[in-house]
Parts: sequence; structure tokens; C-alpha cells
Amino acid sequence: MRKSIGVVDGVVLAASSTAATSSIGIGLGLMAGIVGLHLPAIMLLAFLPVLGIAGGYGRLNRVDPNAGSSYKWVGGIFSPWLGFLTGWVNVVGTVVFMAYTTTVTGSAVIQLLRQATVHSVAGLSLDPDSTLQSTLLGMVVLLAASLVAVRGLDVAARLQKYLLVFEYGVLIAFCVYGLFAGDQPFSLSWYNPFDLPSAEALAQGMMLAVFCYWGFESVFSVGEEVGDPRDASRGGFIALVVMLLLFLLAGTAFQRVLPLGELADNGAQGLAYFGTKLAEQPLAALPLIALMFSAVASLQASVIPTARGMYAMGRDGVLGPVWTRLHPRHGTPAAGTLLITAIALLLAAMSLVIPTVNDLIFAAVNAIGIVVALYYALTATAAAVRFRHLLRTSPLESLRAVVGPALGALVLLATGAYLTWTFYTSTDHFEVSADNGWFALLVPVLMIGSGLLAAAWARWHRRSPYFTRARTQATPGTPDLPDAPETSRRTGA
Repeated sequence: MRKSIGVVDGVVLAASSTAATSSIGIGLGLMAGIVGLHLPAIMLLAFLPVLGIAGGYGRLNRVDPNAGSSYKWVGGIFSPWLGFLTGWVNVVGTVVFMAYTTTVTGSAVIQLLRQATVHSVAGLSLDPDSTLQSTLLGMVVLLAASLVAVRGLDVAARLQKYLLVFEYGVLIAFCVYGLFAGDQPFSLSWYNPFDLPSAEALAQGMMLAVFCYWGFESVFSVGEEVGDPRDASRGGFIALVVMLLLFLLAGTAFQRVLPLGELADNGAQGLAYFGTKLAEQPLAALPLIALMFSAVASLQASVIPTARGMYAMGRDGVLGPVWTRLHPRHGTPAAGTLLITAIALLLAAMSLVIPTVNDLIFAAVNAIGIVVALYYALTATAAAVRFRHLLRTSPLESLRAVVGPALGALVLLATGAYLTWTFYTSTDHFEVSADNGWFALLVPVLMIGSGLLAAAWARWHRRSPYFTRARTQATPGTPDLPDAPETSRRTGA
């Protein structure tokens, strides 16, 4: 694959993957129902472990930029089985995310049509909370976004850059206006995590907030297509800080404008409702358009790193050769991109068993949040083990490469374990319902279980050399990788 992007493109890709506008538009209302008027506190609290984990990603990327990123790093430092599982749950989690974001995108389109006084088409009443209508519309958008991604990273990054400028401009303008125009009394307790209602609210709120930051690491999956590996690290860190500022601004503005009941009740339509409270049409439609653009950008930004992760796994022989086929003209993993899109479309169709968009989002986010916590923690722990020699040789650098990732991994593992136990003990029966704890646990269990089965197939049926050859990484704790790229050796990695 050709090196076609720089640090600005990396920021755009990471920012599009985290999809701040979508997270704000559909996530703040869901979180408000759990943590109450403490949205800024939970977003700030979740940022700290994610920042520590980002330090581990950045350091690993400097010494070994790889399309497989965490899949290769964890496999080289710990074991191929854990590495495969890390890559697998990352890919499957992203595909599930793409499936439900497809529905979110269609819902935004329907909301926009209704604001334009189009309430029915061919006698069919349009309902933005209808999973069927929203999914069918979103499928068309996902397919179009994937075809653009096949054209190349530079083309996709340019498109996403324009989308980001518009959506961030609208989001910032409305939120700043909401800070002054809102009539809800401001309180510093909004920023105090010790005022959260319960340990369960803290755990579930943390998981949802970490999910909002999820995606910054997508920039590391294109490490082989970045001119300087350090540009990928810079892009990820810049995107994370921008996300934090946007989440704090939006959380404060939403709570200034909307009472807790209205904020929690509107859920997936929170941003659209926020816009109508601050402006008349047609200006009130701008936040909804920004949400739609964000959803489109996140769909495209999701398929790009996922296809590259599968490319890396196919290159190692753990998956079939179809995943390694590059487009003869654009140099992108075109076959993998289209296959990922097809799988996401299939999952989106299967999600129709959940009748409303709100319930679908809540179920998907809880499920993905648990596996995200798992593979973030594995990657961060791998970084801490790999660079633990820095505790002796460079105490200051070890804060970013060892201490920060280790603490971040510990926090996410503890949060995920507590939330899993809470879901398990919350019910005594199974039903297909977003608020059923056993149903919430079914998806992560299937993700991890299918990963173990796929790893066994790759190990004993495909006889992939990934499981049998010597580790490509140096022994954990040694100062340098023998095959470190020249740019990494110059920076002293």
C-alpha cells in the first residue's frame, strides 16, 4: 500500500472514527439517563484511562507501524492466540458498530425529511425511530461510503475533512450559544465525579463514555500508509484532545438548555431536539445535518481501518487470501473493504429484531463497550510489558509508555468486569431486549467465542505461520526491536 497521508489526514481519520457529533447527538441523552446531570464529569473521567492507553498505542506504533496494529503487537509480545483475539474482537466490534450506525444514519435522514415537512412517502408514514425504515436508508449510505473508501485514503480523507469542518462548525456554534441562552442553572457539581448516583452508574457511564472516545486508534491501522510513523501518533493524540473539549462543551451546553427529563427522554434524537430548542427552522435543521454528516464519515472511517486489519490478518495466513487483494489502481484492500461492507449490511438486517432505534443503540453500545475495554486493556498491557525497561533507563518516558497504559488497562478491566457482573446478576431469564442483562452479555460472549473458534481454525486447519513462527517482536523488555524502522531508531525508540 502506498504512503499517501500525513498528520492532518491522520487527525481527520481518527476524528471521523470517534464521530464526536454522532456521540454527542445520540450518546449524551443515553448517558444522562444513567449518570444524571454529570455528563462533563463522566466524559472527563473516561478520558484519563483512554489517554494512558493512547500513549501505549503511540509508542508501539513508533517501533512497529503495522496495518494490524494491536493484533500484531499483542501477538508478538504475549501470544498469537491473544493477538488474534485482540484483532478479531476489534474487527467484529467495528462491524457491529457499522451495522447500528447504518441505522442511525437512516434515522437522521428521516428526521431531516420530517423537519422539511415530508412526513410520508408513497403513503408510508416516516418514523425516525423505526429500525426498518432507518436501516434500509442507511444501507444505501454505507454502500456509497465504502465505494469512496475503495478509491483511496487521500480521497476519503479529503471528503471527511469537509464533513468535519461543517459538523464541528455547527456543533460549536450551537453549543456556545446554548451556554448563554440556556435557562437551566449552572452548577460546578456537573464536573464532580464523586456526585455520581451509584457505583453501577459510574461503571455503565464509564463504559458508554469510553465508547464515545473509541476510534482514535484507527489512525494506527494506516501506519503503513503514513510517511512518518510519528504522524499517526500525533494524529491520534490531537483527535483525542479535540474530542475531550467537544464533549465537555456539549455536555455543559446540553445541561444548560435541557432539563434532565427532556435530555434523557429524547435519546437518539437529542441533538435534533437541542437544535429546535435554540433556533427556528431552517437553522434548527443544521445540527441534524451535522449529525448525518458525522454518521456518514464514521461509517467510512470504520470500514477503512477494519479492512486494513483484515488485510494484515490475511497477510499472515490466519484469514483467506481474498483479504489481501489490493486494487490494481488505487492500492487499497478493495476486496476486503467490500466484504466488510457486505457483512455490516447483513448484521444491520439482522438487527431488525430490535424494533426501535433507541433500544438498538443502547444494546449495541453496551456490548461493544465491553469488548473495547478488553482489547484496549490487552494492547495497553502489551505496551507496558514491552517497554518496561524504560522504568530504569528513562523514568519520564516510562510515564507515557508504561505507567499510563498500565493504569488505563487496570481501570478499563475493572470497569468491564464490574459491568459484566452487574448485567449477569440483573435478571434471571433471557429475552431479546435492550435492558435484559443476559442479552447485553450475549454479543460480547459471541464475539470472544467466535474469535477463539476462528483462531483454532487458523492454527490447525490453515496452519498459519502466525501461530508457529518465532515472534516478530523482540523479547519483552529489551531496549530495541532488531527490525525497527529507520525512523524509529533515529528517535531512540
